[in-house]
Amino acid sequence: MSKVVVVTSGKGGVGKTTSSAALGAALAQAGQSVVVVDFDVGLRNLDLVMGAERRVVFDLVNVVQGDAKLPQALIRDKRLETLWLLPASQTRDKEALTEEGVEKVMDGLRARFDWIICDSPAGIEKGATLAMRFADQAVVVTNPEVSSVRDSDRIIGLLDSKTRRAEGGDKVEKQLLLTRYDPVRAARGEMMKVEDVLEILAIPLLGIVGESADVLTASNLGFPVTLHNPASPPAKAYAQAARRLMGEEVAFTPAKEKKGLFGRLFGKRVAA
Repeated sequence: MSKVVVVTSGKGGVGKTTSSAALGAALAQAGQSVVVVDFDVGLRNLDLVMGAERRVVFDLVNVVQGDAKLPQALIRDKRLETLWLLPASQTRDKEALTEEGVEKVMDGLRARFDWIICDSPAGIEKGATLAMRFADQAVVVTNPEVSSVRDSDRIIGLLDSKTRRAEGGDKVEKQLLLTRYDPVRAARGEMMKVEDVLEILAIPLLGIVGESADVLTASNLGFPVTLHNPASPPAKAYAQAARRLMGEEVAFTPAKEKKGLFGRLFGKRVAA
């Protein structure tokens, strides 16, 4: 059964697009059929991170409005046979999307793929709410800073009230992806600790991605970091997070962890 996963947060610049690409690639590397959908209409960047910017002919808005069929807009990754991209429009705005149109697209994608990863724009406006509207699961991307955590808390509230599942009395499964984390700085009190973020947001932990230049380098070259440098700490963190999304039990072993810093996490709000 296919799953729709929205990668979301209230704050911009936390790493949603790089995380969407990395998680999508990691799932495809694990043998799953995956499509990553860019919902950031007017400000698309997922095609750049996926190295497909020159291959975009039709986009999500074209399909929603009936100007193109879904297979015409899907772009197959040249490096992974089971990884696909549905890009956003660069010239339209979010008002071009409709709930009915997005639902039809999601139904079409569910029939073709194991995983539909929806890269949400920042904020709480139409593009973001439509990205989460039909989600089965949510990856809430957060930096270890107060403003990012507060905005993510707001997003969690929307996931519990504005999604199709919530309106039907069900829940969207929510998991936390903590990005740009530095355990040394956290120990010095320069950023929030993992356990503090978990206590505030009260959702299971999916993964911890440390601050790393590897992510920026890969994105600038048009690669998800899990494809560009699989041995790098962020690539390993995303690969582990993808395995947890698939239901595996994977221990948290950050490359630069300080002894005892993550010990309290085992068995506490850790995603299965």
